[in-house]
Amino acid sequence: MYVAGIDAHATYLMVAVVSNDGAIVQKPIRISNGEQARLIELLERYQPLDVVVEASSAWPWLFDLTATAVNRFVLAHPKKLRAIAESNYKSDAIDATLLARMHLARLIPEVYCKPIEQREQAVLVRHRARLVRLRTQAASRIHAEIHGVGLHLARGRMLTREGRAWVRTRAWPLLGPEQRRLIESHEAIIDHLKRRIRVLDKQVEAMAAEIPAVSVLRTVPGIGSYRGLLIATEAMPIERFSKPKHLVSYAGLAPRSSRSGMSVRYGSIPAGANRWLRNAFVQTVVVHRRRSPESWLSQYYDQLKARLDWRTARVASARKLARAVHAMLRTGEVWRE
Repeated sequence: MYVAGIDAHATYLMVAVVSNDGAIVQKPIRISNGEQARLIELLERYQPLDVVVEASSAWPWLFDLTATAVNRFVLAHPKKLRAIAESNYKSDAIDATLLARMHLARLIPEVYCKPIEQREQAVLVRHRARLVRLRTQAASRIHAEIHGVGLHLARGRMLTREGRAWVRTRAWPLLGPEQRRLIESHEAIIDHLKRRIRVLDKQVEAMAAEIPAVSVLRTVPGIGSYRGLLIATEAMPIERFSKPKHLVSYAGLAPRSSRSGMSVRYGSIPAGANRWLRNAFVQTVVVHRRRSPESWLSQYYDQLKARLDWRTARVASARKLARAVHAMLRTGEVWRE
């Protein structure tokens, strides 16, 4: 049994191989990213072989390249590799060797390696989310100019024809020449982004139709093709979350806790989590409350909101929803009111 630690960079790799007892059998060697045949030849000398790589933008091509050459590909969580991050003496060679030895000691905090199909799904839904964010930023910039002349337009109306007509009739006489040009340019940006988002929506619909898990998720009021595809992409395979609380924690919906003796204190939700999944669950609660006000989830939200603030109620309801989604994906059952 051998372990190869790979410290991956944008243009090169540092590779070190250790034996089962931690002895170095291949001193750290630098290999260019273009020398893929040389990398495979090196790895094939040591079999069976596990490969350990720290999660970065370089891991997908390494994962695909070494699929048939290694026994197991281990992806390490970068933020949890404190032994490397806090080392007083850092170098590529030390990091590669330490990755291999930490794996032998079972100290590597692992990250799930998404196969290429799932990575393609993630690229699609995240690309759409970023374009929507850019569209919102452009609309917000127009809102800022309108606020500057003492007017206000309801949120969301800027993306409608009625909203634009209001800007031309009500706000235009109060705006200066540069402000008008700014609004015109941002409206053009919004129009372009709208067209691109419509194209992506069709791709999302086609991709979502081929995934059984999305069909199950779409039975939840508030989850459509896009949000269903996003949740499936980030949470599947659901078997890697043996309990609902594991999915809740992965989505960053469980509040921080501090235990001291018999005392337990709870704080805010953690920042370092899967924000894509968390946002999907929270936004689903918002839409679900509007579309299905009599459901058990909506009633739970209303009860919490009456006692606490709406932000806490949303997160707690999203946590409840994540538990329900976990059960649905594990059993294949559809949503029940």
